[in-house]
Amino acid sequence: MRWALKTVLVAAVVLQLIPRGPVTADDPPTAAERARQDFELMRLLAEAYEQVDTQYVREVDRRKLVDAAIRGMLKELDQYSTWVPPEELGRFEQYLEQEFVGVGIQVQQGAGRLEISTVLRDSPAWRAGLRPADLLVEVDGTQVSMLSPGEVSKLISGPLGRAVVLGVQHPGAAEISKLEIVREKIQMPTVTGVSRTETGWKWLLEGVKPVAYVRMAHFSRVTTGEFREALRQIAELKPQALIVDLRSNPGGLMDTAIEVADMFLESGRIVSMSGRAVKERVWDAKPGTEIPAGLPVAVLINRQSASASEVLSAALQDRERAVVMGERSFGKGSVQTVVRMENGRSAMKLTTAGYLRPSGVNIHRYPELKPEDDWGVKPTEGHAVVQTDEQFSAWLKQRDQRDGLVPAGDLATVLSVDDALRHAVEWASGLQTAGQ
Repeated sequence: MRWALKTVLVAAVVLQLIPRGPVTADDPPTAAERARQDFELMRLLAEAYEQVDTQYVREVDRRKLVDAAIRGMLKELDQYSTWVPPEELGRFEQYLEQEFVGVGIQVQQGAGRLEISTVLRDSPAWRAGLRPADLLVEVDGTQVSMLSPGEVSKLISGPLGRAVVLGVQHPGAAEISKLEIVREKIQMPTVTGVSRTETGWKWLLEGVKPVAYVRMAHFSRVTTGEFREALRQIAELKPQALIVDLRSNPGGLMDTAIEVADMFLESGRIVSMSGRAVKERVWDAKPGTEIPAGLPVAVLINRQSASASEVLSAALQDRERAVVMGERSFGKGSVQTVVRMENGRSAMKLTTAGYLRPSGVNIHRYPELKPEDDWGVKPTEGHAVVQTDEQFSAWLKQRDQRDGLVPAGDLATVLSVDDALRHAVEWASGLQTAGQ
Protein backbone atom coordinates (compact mmCIF):
# COMPACT_ATOMS: atom_id res chain seq x y z
CA MET A 1 0.00 0.00 0.00
CA ARG A 2 3.01 2.33 0.43
CA TRP A 3 3.26 2.81 -3.33
CA ALA A 4 -0.37 3.97 -3.44
CA LEU A 5 0.27 6.46 -0.65
CA LYS A 6 3.37 7.76 -2.44
CA THR A 7 1.36 8.14 -5.65
CA VAL A 8 -1.29 10.15 -3.87
CA LEU A 9 1.33 12.36 -2.21
CA VAL A 10 3.18 13.01 -5.49
CA ALA A 11 -0.08 13.91 -7.23
CA ALA A 12 -0.98 16.26 -4.38
CA VAL A 13 2.42 18.00 -4.66
CA VAL A 14 1.95 18.44 -8.40
CA LEU A 15 -1.47 19.94 -7.83
CA GLN A 16 0.05 22.44 -5.41
CA LEU A 17 2.06 23.83 -8.30
CA ILE A 18 -1.07 24.71 -10.28
CA PRO A 19 -1.54 28.49 -10.08
CA ARG A 20 -4.59 29.66 -8.17
CA GLY A 21 -6.62 32.71 -9.09
CA PRO A 22 -8.38 34.97 -6.61
CA VAL A 23 -11.19 33.06 -4.87
CA THR A 24 -14.00 34.45 -2.72
CA ALA A 25 -15.93 32.56 -0.06
CA ASP A 26 -19.05 32.41 -2.24
CA ASP A 27 -17.33 31.05 -5.35
CA PRO A 28 -17.79 27.35 -6.11
CA PRO A 29 -14.50 25.43 -6.18
CA THR A 30 -12.69 25.40 -9.50
CA ALA A 31 -11.84 22.11 -11.19
CA ALA A 32 -8.28 22.41 -9.95
CA GLU A 33 -9.40 23.17 -6.39
CA ARG A 34 -11.81 20.24 -6.49
CA ALA A 35 -8.98 17.99 -7.65
CA ARG A 36 -6.83 19.18 -4.75
CA GLN A 37 -9.62 18.42 -2.30
CA ASP A 38 -10.12 14.96 -3.80
CA PHE A 39 -6.44 14.12 -3.45
CA GLU A 40 -6.40 15.34 0.16
CA LEU A 41 -9.28 13.03 0.95
CA MET A 42 -7.69 10.11 -0.92
CA ARG A 43 -4.47 10.74 1.01
CA LEU A 44 -6.38 10.57 4.29
CA LEU A 45 -7.99 7.29 3.25
CA ALA A 46 -4.66 5.86 2.15
CA GLU A 47 -3.00 6.89 5.42
CA ALA A 48 -5.78 5.28 7.47
CA TYR A 49 -5.52 2.09 5.42
CA GLU A 50 -1.73 1.95 5.83
CA GLN A 51 -1.93 2.48 9.59
CA VAL A 52 -4.42 -0.35 10.02
CA ASP A 53 -2.54 -2.63 7.66
CA THR A 54 0.85 -2.14 9.31
CA GLN A 55 0.11 -1.26 12.94
CA TYR A 56 -2.98 -3.22 13.99
CA VAL A 57 -2.23 -5.75 16.72
CA ARG A 58 -3.07 -8.72 14.50
CA GLU A 59 -2.70 -9.53 10.82
CA VAL A 60 -5.62 -8.15 8.81
CA ASP A 61 -7.31 -9.27 5.60
CA ARG A 62 -6.68 -6.28 3.34
CA ARG A 63 -9.46 -7.23 0.94
CA LYS A 64 -11.94 -7.18 3.79
CA LEU A 65 -10.68 -3.75 4.81
CA VAL A 66 -11.36 -2.38 1.34
CA ASP A 67 -14.80 -4.03 1.17
CA ALA A 68 -15.64 -2.55 4.57
CA ALA A 69 -14.48 0.92 3.49
CA ILE A 70 -16.63 0.86 0.36
CA ARG A 71 -19.58 -0.55 2.30
CA GLY A 72 -19.26 2.17 4.93
CA MET A 73 -19.06 4.89 2.29
CA LEU A 74 -22.27 3.71 0.65
CA LYS A 75 -24.04 3.22 3.97
CA GLU A 76 -23.45 6.92 4.67
CA LEU A 77 -25.54 7.77 1.59
CA ASP A 78 -28.81 5.87 2.10
CA GLN A 79 -30.16 2.43 2.93
CA TYR A 80 -30.44 1.37 -0.72
CA SER A 81 -26.89 2.02 -1.92
CA THR A 82 -24.92 -1.16 -1.24
CA TRP A 83 -21.67 -2.92 -2.06
CA VAL A 84 -21.76 -6.41 -3.59
CA PRO A 85 -18.37 -8.13 -3.23
CA PRO A 86 -17.41 -11.02 -5.53
CA GLU A 87 -18.59 -13.75 -3.16
CA GLU A 88 -22.10 -12.22 -3.01
CA LEU A 89 -22.52 -11.27 -6.66
CA GLY A 90 -24.09 -14.56 -7.72
CA ARG A 91 -26.82 -14.38 -5.08
CA PHE A 92 -27.42 -10.72 -5.95
CA GLU A 93 -27.94 -11.57 -9.63
CA GLN A 94 -30.22 -14.45 -8.69
CA TYR A 95 -32.39 -12.06 -6.71
CA LEU A 96 -32.67 -9.69 -9.68
CA GLU A 97 -33.62 -12.52 -12.01
CA GLN A 98 -35.68 -14.42 -9.43
CA GLU A 99 -33.80 -17.48 -10.63
CA PHE A 100 -31.99 -19.78 -8.21
CA VAL A 101 -30.15 -23.08 -8.10
CA GLY A 102 -31.79 -25.30 -5.51
CA VAL A 103 -34.56 -27.81 -4.97
CA GLY A 104 -37.61 -25.51 -4.84
CA ILE A 105 -38.64 -25.19 -1.19
CA GLN A 106 -39.08 -22.40 1.34
CA VAL A 107 -38.97 -22.98 5.09
CA GLN A 108 -40.16 -21.13 8.16
CA GLN A 109 -39.03 -21.44 11.76
CA GLY A 110 -41.23 -21.96 14.77
CA ALA A 111 -41.30 -23.85 18.08
CA GLY A 112 -37.74 -25.09 17.65
CA ARG A 113 -38.31 -26.71 14.29
CA LEU A 114 -38.17 -25.89 10.60
CA GLU A 115 -41.34 -26.44 8.63
CA ILE A 116 -41.49 -26.48 4.85
CA SER A 117 -43.94 -23.68 4.01
CA THR A 118 -43.80 -23.77 0.21
CA VAL A 119 -42.90 -26.38 -2.38
CA LEU A 120 -42.80 -25.08 -5.93
CA ARG A 121 -44.93 -27.19 -8.24
CA ASP A 122 -42.89 -29.40 -10.61
CA SER A 123 -39.64 -28.56 -8.77
CA PRO A 124 -37.12 -31.29 -7.77
CA ALA A 125 -38.51 -31.19 -4.21
CA TRP A 126 -42.08 -31.59 -5.47
CA ARG A 127 -41.13 -34.58 -7.62
CA ALA A 128 -39.34 -36.11 -4.62
CA GLY A 129 -42.57 -36.00 -2.61
CA LEU A 130 -41.99 -32.98 -0.35
CA ARG A 131 -45.07 -31.00 0.58
CA PRO A 132 -45.95 -28.02 2.82
CA ALA A 133 -46.07 -28.96 6.55
CA ASP A 134 -43.21 -31.46 6.19
CA LEU A 135 -40.46 -30.87 8.78
CA LEU A 136 -36.91 -30.33 7.53
CA VAL A 137 -34.54 -32.00 10.00
CA GLU A 138 -31.22 -32.45 8.18
CA VAL A 139 -29.30 -31.13 5.18
CA ASP A 140 -26.43 -33.40 4.12
CA GLY A 141 -26.26 -34.81 7.65
CA THR A 142 -26.28 -31.40 9.38
CA GLN A 143 -29.02 -30.84 11.95
CA VAL A 144 -30.91 -27.70 10.97
CA SER A 145 -33.72 -27.32 13.51
CA MET A 146 -31.92 -24.45 15.29
CA LEU A 147 -30.71 -22.70 12.14
CA SER A 148 -32.39 -19.70 10.54
CA PRO A 149 -34.19 -20.07 7.17
CA GLY A 150 -31.38 -18.04 5.57
CA GLU A 151 -28.69 -20.36 6.94
CA VAL A 152 -30.65 -23.40 5.74
CA SER A 153 -31.03 -21.86 2.30
CA LYS A 154 -27.25 -21.54 2.02
CA LEU A 155 -26.84 -25.22 2.96
CA ILE A 156 -29.36 -26.34 0.36
CA SER A 157 -27.91 -24.13 -2.38
CA GLY A 158 -25.02 -25.54 -4.33
CA PRO A 159 -23.68 -26.40 -7.77
CA LEU A 160 -26.20 -27.04 -10.53
CA GLY A 161 -26.71 -30.77 -11.10
CA ARG A 162 -25.22 -31.88 -7.78
CA ALA A 163 -27.39 -33.75 -5.27
CA VAL A 164 -28.25 -32.70 -1.73
CA VAL A 165 -29.63 -35.11 0.88
CA LEU A 166 -32.55 -33.77 2.92
CA GLY A 167 -33.78 -35.43 6.10
CA VAL A 168 -37.54 -34.87 6.18
CA GLN A 169 -40.27 -35.90 8.60
CA HIS A 170 -43.70 -36.13 7.02
CA PRO A 171 -46.80 -35.29 9.14
CA GLY A 172 -47.78 -38.28 11.27
CA ALA A 173 -44.56 -40.17 10.54
CA ALA A 174 -42.19 -41.19 13.33
CA GLU A 175 -39.15 -41.80 11.15
CA ILE A 176 -37.04 -39.36 9.16
CA SER A 177 -36.99 -39.97 5.42
CA LYS A 178 -33.69 -39.16 3.71
CA LEU A 179 -34.22 -37.95 0.17
CA GLU A 180 -31.45 -37.37 -2.36
CA ILE A 181 -32.52 -34.50 -4.59
CA VAL A 182 -30.56 -33.10 -7.53
CA ARG A 183 -30.33 -29.31 -7.62
CA GLU A 184 -31.80 -27.58 -10.64
CA LYS A 185 -32.19 -24.01 -11.83
CA ILE A 186 -35.37 -22.78 -10.20
CA GLN A 187 -37.35 -19.96 -11.79
CA MET A 188 -39.53 -18.44 -9.12
CA PRO A 189 -42.99 -17.59 -10.48
CA THR A 190 -43.66 -13.87 -10.17
CA VAL A 191 -47.28 -13.95 -11.38
CA THR A 192 -49.67 -16.27 -9.56
CA GLY A 193 -53.42 -16.75 -9.28
CA VAL A 194 -56.09 -18.16 -7.00
CA SER A 195 -54.81 -21.73 -6.84
CA ARG A 196 -52.76 -24.29 -8.73
CA THR A 197 -54.33 -27.08 -10.73
CA GLU A 198 -52.66 -29.91 -12.62
CA THR A 199 -52.79 -27.81 -15.79
CA GLY A 200 -51.84 -24.40 -14.41
CA TRP A 201 -53.21 -21.48 -12.45
CA LYS A 202 -56.85 -20.87 -11.65
CA TRP A 203 -57.66 -17.16 -12.10
CA LEU A 204 -61.29 -16.68 -11.06
CA LEU A 205 -62.36 -16.28 -7.44
CA GLU A 206 -64.89 -18.90 -6.34
CA GLY A 207 -68.21 -17.94 -4.78
CA VAL A 208 -68.48 -14.52 -6.42
CA LYS A 209 -69.43 -13.29 -9.85
CA PRO A 210 -66.58 -13.63 -12.32
CA VAL A 211 -63.74 -11.64 -10.78
CA ALA A 212 -60.18 -12.43 -11.86
CA TYR A 213 -57.31 -12.30 -9.37
CA VAL A 214 -53.60 -11.90 -10.20
CA ARG A 215 -50.79 -11.51 -7.70
CA MET A 216 -47.42 -10.07 -8.71
CA ALA A 217 -44.79 -10.95 -6.12
CA HIS A 218 -41.80 -9.33 -7.85
CA PHE A 219 -40.83 -7.68 -11.14
CA SER A 220 -38.22 -9.77 -12.94
CA ARG A 221 -37.34 -10.38 -16.57
CA VAL A 222 -40.01 -13.09 -16.82
CA THR A 223 -42.87 -11.09 -15.27
CA THR A 224 -44.08 -9.43 -18.48
CA GLY A 225 -44.36 -12.78 -20.26
CA GLU A 226 -46.04 -14.43 -17.27
CA PHE A 227 -48.56 -11.61 -16.96
CA ARG A 228 -49.28 -11.61 -20.70
CA GLU A 229 -49.98 -15.35 -20.56
CA ALA A 230 -52.22 -14.87 -17.50
CA LEU A 231 -54.16 -12.16 -19.36
CA ARG A 232 -54.61 -14.48 -22.34
CA GLN A 233 -56.15 -17.15 -20.13
CA ILE A 234 -58.21 -14.64 -18.16
CA ALA A 235 -59.69 -13.13 -21.35
CA GLU A 236 -61.21 -16.51 -22.21
CA LEU A 237 -63.01 -16.50 -18.84
CA LYS A 238 -64.69 -13.13 -19.54
CA PRO A 239 -64.34 -11.64 -16.03
CA GLN A 240 -66.31 -8.56 -15.01
CA ALA A 241 -63.44 -7.14 -12.94
CA LEU A 242 -59.71 -7.71 -12.33
CA ILE A 243 -57.90 -7.54 -8.98
CA VAL A 244 -54.12 -7.02 -9.19
CA ASP A 245 -52.43 -7.78 -5.86
CA LEU A 246 -49.16 -5.89 -5.33
CA ARG A 247 -49.10 -6.24 -1.55
CA SER A 248 -45.58 -6.76 -0.16
CA ASN A 249 -44.15 -6.61 -3.68
CA PRO A 250 -40.69 -5.09 -3.04
CA GLY A 251 -40.19 -4.00 -6.64
CA GLY A 252 -37.50 -5.36 -8.92
CA LEU A 253 -36.81 -4.34 -12.50
CA MET A 254 -38.32 -0.95 -13.30
CA ASP A 255 -38.44 -1.62 -17.04
CA THR A 256 -40.73 -4.57 -16.33
CA ALA A 257 -43.12 -2.49 -14.22
CA ILE A 258 -43.27 0.08 -17.04
CA GLU A 259 -44.04 -2.67 -19.57
CA VAL A 260 -46.87 -3.94 -17.37
CA ALA A 261 -48.29 -0.42 -16.94
CA ASP A 262 -48.22 -0.01 -20.72
CA MET A 263 -50.53 -3.02 -21.05
CA PHE A 264 -53.23 -1.05 -19.21
CA LEU A 265 -52.73 2.39 -20.75
CA GLU A 266 -53.57 3.65 -24.23
CA SER A 267 -51.37 6.75 -24.07
CA GLY A 268 -49.84 9.34 -21.76
CA ARG A 269 -47.14 9.47 -19.11
CA ILE A 270 -46.26 6.39 -17.04
CA VAL A 271 -43.32 7.73 -15.02
CA SER A 272 -40.41 10.17 -15.22
CA MET A 273 -36.94 10.13 -13.70
CA SER A 274 -34.39 12.78 -12.79
CA GLY A 275 -31.13 12.95 -10.85
CA ARG A 276 -28.05 15.10 -10.22
CA ALA A 277 -25.91 13.34 -12.82
CA VAL A 278 -28.70 11.63 -14.75
CA LYS A 279 -30.46 13.22 -17.69
CA GLU A 280 -34.22 13.50 -17.17
CA ARG A 281 -36.13 10.66 -18.81
CA VAL A 282 -39.81 10.08 -19.39
CA TRP A 283 -41.73 6.92 -20.24
CA ASP A 284 -45.04 7.22 -22.07
CA ALA A 285 -47.53 4.51 -22.96
CA LYS A 286 -47.52 3.24 -26.52
CA PRO A 287 -50.79 3.19 -28.51
CA GLY A 288 -52.93 0.13 -27.85
CA THR A 289 -53.65 -1.91 -24.73
CA GLU A 290 -53.69 -5.58 -23.81
CA ILE A 291 -56.44 -5.17 -21.21
CA PRO A 292 -59.94 -4.09 -22.31
CA ALA A 293 -60.46 -0.42 -21.49
CA GLY A 294 -63.88 -1.16 -20.02
CA LEU A 295 -62.66 -3.80 -17.55
CA PRO A 296 -62.71 -2.39 -13.99
CA VAL A 297 -59.37 -2.86 -12.21
CA ALA A 298 -58.53 -2.78 -8.50
CA VAL A 299 -54.91 -2.67 -7.32
CA LEU A 300 -54.10 -3.84 -3.79
CA ILE A 301 -51.08 -2.31 -2.01
CA ASN A 302 -49.77 -2.25 1.54
CA ARG A 303 -46.94 -0.83 3.66
CA GLN A 304 -44.38 -3.12 1.98
CA SER A 305 -45.35 -2.38 -1.61
CA ALA A 306 -42.27 -0.56 -2.85
CA SER A 307 -40.30 0.77 -5.80
CA ALA A 308 -41.51 -0.72 -9.10
CA SER A 309 -44.85 -1.74 -7.58
CA GLU A 310 -45.36 1.88 -6.50
CA VAL A 311 -44.58 3.11 -10.01
CA LEU A 312 -47.19 0.74 -11.47
CA SER A 313 -49.91 1.55 -8.93
CA ALA A 314 -49.23 5.32 -9.15
CA ALA A 315 -49.42 5.29 -12.94
CA LEU A 316 -52.74 3.43 -12.96
CA GLN A 317 -54.13 5.67 -10.21
CA ASP A 318 -53.06 8.98 -11.77
CA ARG A 319 -54.36 7.92 -15.18
CA GLU A 320 -57.65 6.82 -13.54
CA ARG A 321 -57.26 3.31 -14.91
CA ALA A 322 -57.50 1.54 -11.55
CA VAL A 323 -58.86 2.00 -8.05
CA VAL A 324 -56.04 1.60 -5.50
CA MET A 325 -57.01 -0.15 -2.26
CA GLY A 326 -55.33 -1.10 1.00
CA GLU A 327 -52.62 0.82 2.83
CA ARG A 328 -50.21 3.59 1.92
CA SER A 329 -47.18 2.15 0.17
CA PHE A 330 -43.60 2.10 1.44
CA GLY A 331 -42.28 5.18 -0.34
CA LYS A 332 -39.22 3.98 -2.27
CA GLY A 333 -39.03 6.00 -5.43
CA SER A 334 -35.27 6.14 -5.80
CA VAL A 335 -33.33 4.64 -8.70
CA GLN A 336 -30.42 2.30 -8.03
CA THR A 337 -27.92 1.83 -10.83
CA VAL A 338 -25.84 -1.34 -10.76
CA VAL A 339 -22.23 -0.32 -11.49
CA ARG A 340 -20.05 -3.27 -12.41
CA MET A 341 -16.61 -3.20 -10.76
CA GLU A 342 -13.40 -5.22 -11.09
CA ASN A 343 -14.23 -6.27 -14.65
CA GLY A 344 -17.61 -7.56 -13.55
CA ARG A 345 -16.45 -9.50 -10.49
CA SER A 346 -18.19 -7.18 -8.04
CA ALA A 347 -20.85 -4.47 -8.20
CA MET A 348 -21.96 -1.26 -6.57
CA LYS A 349 -25.69 -0.57 -6.30
CA LEU A 350 -25.81 3.22 -6.21
CA THR A 351 -28.78 5.56 -5.89
CA THR A 352 -28.56 7.88 -8.91
CA ALA A 353 -32.05 9.33 -9.46
CA GLY A 354 -35.65 9.50 -8.29
CA TYR A 355 -39.00 8.65 -9.89
CA LEU A 356 -41.99 10.97 -10.25
CA ARG A 357 -45.61 9.95 -10.78
CA PRO A 358 -47.43 11.01 -13.98
CA SER A 359 -48.83 13.91 -11.92
CA GLY A 360 -45.27 15.05 -11.19
CA VAL A 361 -45.57 14.21 -7.48
CA ASN A 362 -42.59 12.61 -5.74
CA ILE A 363 -42.76 8.92 -4.78
CA HIS A 364 -39.72 8.62 -2.52
CA ARG A 365 -40.04 9.09 1.24
CA TYR A 366 -37.01 11.24 2.02
CA PRO A 367 -35.94 11.41 5.70
CA GLU A 368 -37.29 14.94 6.20
CA LEU A 369 -40.77 14.13 4.87
CA LYS A 370 -43.68 13.76 7.29
CA PRO A 371 -46.78 11.51 7.04
CA GLU A 372 -48.87 14.44 5.83
CA ASP A 373 -46.44 15.16 2.96
CA ASP A 374 -46.73 13.71 -0.54
CA TRP A 375 -44.79 10.47 -0.96
CA GLY A 376 -45.58 6.88 -1.85
CA VAL A 377 -49.01 5.87 -3.08
CA LYS A 378 -52.13 6.36 -1.01
CA PRO A 379 -55.31 4.33 -1.50
CA THR A 380 -58.02 5.97 -3.57
CA GLU A 381 -60.40 7.94 -1.36
CA GLY A 382 -62.87 5.62 0.33
CA HIS A 383 -60.75 2.51 -0.27
CA ALA A 384 -58.24 2.60 2.60
CA VAL A 385 -58.04 -0.70 4.50
CA VAL A 386 -55.44 -0.40 7.27
CA GLN A 387 -54.06 -3.42 9.12
CA THR A 388 -52.71 -3.46 12.64
CA ASP A 389 -49.19 -4.89 13.04
CA GLU A 390 -50.72 -8.10 14.38
CA GLN A 391 -53.11 -8.40 11.41
CA PHE A 392 -50.29 -7.72 8.98
CA SER A 393 -48.07 -10.42 10.53
CA ALA A 394 -50.94 -12.93 10.45
CA TRP A 395 -51.73 -12.11 6.82
CA LEU A 396 -48.06 -12.41 5.82
CA LYS A 397 -47.69 -15.78 7.53
CA GLN A 398 -50.84 -17.13 5.90
CA ARG A 399 -49.76 -15.87 2.48
CA ASP A 400 -46.35 -17.53 2.74
CA GLN A 401 -47.95 -20.87 3.61
CA ARG A 402 -50.13 -20.98 0.50
CA ASP A 403 -49.55 -22.27 -3.00
CA GLY A 404 -51.59 -19.48 -4.52
CA LEU A 405 -54.34 -17.45 -2.89
CA VAL A 406 -56.82 -20.25 -2.12
CA PRO A 407 -55.17 -23.65 -2.57
CA ALA A 408 -58.14 -25.50 -1.09
CA GLY A 409 -60.75 -23.35 -2.82
CA ASP A 410 -62.06 -22.02 0.51
CA LEU A 411 -62.44 -18.36 -0.40
CA ALA A 412 -64.63 -17.59 2.61
CA THR A 413 -61.83 -18.56 5.00
CA VAL A 414 -59.35 -16.36 3.16
CA LEU A 415 -61.70 -13.37 3.08
CA SER A 416 -62.37 -13.72 6.82
CA VAL A 417 -58.74 -12.73 7.56
CA ASP A 418 -57.99 -10.57 4.51
CA ASP A 419 -59.90 -7.30 4.89
CA ALA A 420 -58.34 -5.66 1.84
CA LEU A 421 -59.22 -8.50 -0.50
CA ARG A 422 -62.73 -8.67 0.96
CA HIS A 423 -63.09 -4.93 0.30
CA ALA A 424 -61.97 -5.46 -3.33
CA VAL A 425 -64.43 -8.33 -3.84
CA GLU A 426 -67.27 -6.25 -2.39
CA TRP A 427 -66.27 -3.36 -4.66
CA ALA A 428 -66.29 -5.62 -7.72
CA SER A 429 -69.64 -7.17 -6.74
CA GLY A 430 -71.11 -3.69 -6.29
CA LEU A 431 -69.99 -2.68 -9.76
CA GLN A 432 -71.60 -5.75 -11.23
CA THR A 433 -74.83 -5.23 -9.34
CA ALA A 434 -74.99 -1.60 -10.46
CA GLY A 435 -74.42 -2.66 -14.05
CA GLN A 436 -77.25 -5.17 -14.09
